[in-house]
Amino acid sequence: MTALDTFLLFGVTPAIVLAALIEGWWLSRRQQHDWGATAVSVLDLVVRLAVNLFVPFALSTPVTQWAQANRLTDFQLDGWQAFVVLFIGLEFCYYWFHRGSHRIRWFWLNHAIHHSPNQLNLAAAVRIGIFGKVTGGFAFFSPLVWLGFSPRLVAIALTLNLLYQFWIHATWLPRLGWMEGIFNTPSAHRVHHASNPPYLDANYGGVLVVFDRLFGTYVPERDDIRPRYGLVKPILSNNPLRIWFTTWVELARDLATARGLSDALGFLFMPPGWRPGLPRPRPDRSAPPDVGAPLRP
Repeated sequence: MTALDTFLLFGVTPAIVLAALIEGWWLSRRQQHDWGATAVSVLDLVVRLAVNLFVPFALSTPVTQWAQANRLTDFQLDGWQAFVVLFIGLEFCYYWFHRGSHRIRWFWLNHAIHHSPNQLNLAAAVRIGIFGKVTGGFAFFSPLVWLGFSPRLVAIALTLNLLYQFWIHATWLPRLGWMEGIFNTPSAHRVHHASNPPYLDANYGGVLVVFDRLFGTYVPERDDIRPRYGLVKPILSNNPLRIWFTTWVELARDLATARGLSDALGFLFMPPGWRPGLPRPRPDRSAPPDVGAPLRP
């Protein structure tokens, strides 16, 4: 374990948990706060760290190894140009990783865990899911390895990107003026976490929402639509096993009904909610705004 790993594990991780607990205490003085959900989020963080430390293999490993073996060059962070390439490249790959995590059911199996909290707060930010190595989402970042960045450097850059996103889960922060539409802000991320039909599948960026604007997935927060957080079909339990395995159980049930290979592949790789013989599910921005969604704090 390097000095950076030690700092992230024993310095940064306790700090963000403490910040989440302090925010929870502060929010609980103003409104009902789900401490059970906070406990599940912290447990998810601990289990995920254990998996990352002690499970050496990921489904994405062969892809990453191929990319490294066939890399175009060797990038070193020895100048501002390399930093810019890594930052923009990571943002691009993260956009497609995040979009794929919503629109490809196999990757949604793990990402749904992050969207399962019915209250959005800093604790929800650390509930990322424990099956990242199983679903192999790091494969989305293999183009950066193929360009010449080491897998470890890409992983560190991704960690820093995710650390940036911690603060944007604070729902009490207002819109940030000129930053909206450029950076990923608390307002933009409220939209991303909302399950109201006009807000679904939007704002996938990490630090920036530039690629959302470029590819048509940027949706600003509206005064007339209050975000309703959680899954479209909410999980009301704080049982961690139910939160972790609900999507897997639902997939197994669907696969059991498959009438052939095409159905099975559809259940695995089409968007969540896909059914044989029906159109591919797409976000409907014109759908009713889900009147009656609870006020956010």
